[in-house]
Amino acid sequence: MSMSDNDNNDPQNANGADNPLAAELAVLDALRAENAELKDRVLRALAETENTRRIAAREKQDASQYAVTKFARDMVTIADNFARALQALPADKLQSADPAVKAVVEGIEATERQLLAALERYGVKAIDTADGRFDPNLHQAIAEVPGNGRPGGSIVDVVQTGYVIGDRLLRPAMVTVARKDGAPESPRVDTQA
Repeated sequence: MSMSDNDNNDPQNANGADNPLAAELAVLDALRAENAELKDRVLRALAETENTRRIAAREKQDASQYAVTKFARDMVTIADNFARALQALPADKLQSADPAVKAVVEGIEATERQLLAALERYGVKAIDTADGRFDPNLHQAIAEVPGNGRPGGSIVDVVQTGYVIGDRLLRPAMVTVARKDGAPESPRVDTQA
């Protein structure tokens, strides 16, 4: 092996100077490492920006959807009053009522329908209790009553309609539930204080 062959394999040549190829490779490796680090930083910044954008969009949607919550709570109490007014006049009395009274009742019914339709346009919907199953997330039991053939814990009567706004509970439905067999009778709680 000659001296010139040794010079090519040795990072330092015979005169002690650095091999230019090794120096360039070291710089290239350093640049690759810096590039990888910068790429990682950019990807993380982009991910953080996307997460922030998603959170802001969700907060904006929630704000617009639920901004009417307080107003909706006030409006559902008005809907309750319309329902009470309509229930106050039995159907048989309405049939024999004066035409002016019938016109007033029809006006109340139309106004109630309009109010409920307006609430629904803003995402406010009545809680459906038709299946008779009690759901503590949607219903508030105010009394246990005889079930009259219904299974214990099922809804017997809806005392006050409940509402949701979007996917959130606005007001629970106040219900009476069937007493379980052998359970003592509980007193009815008046929620209209």
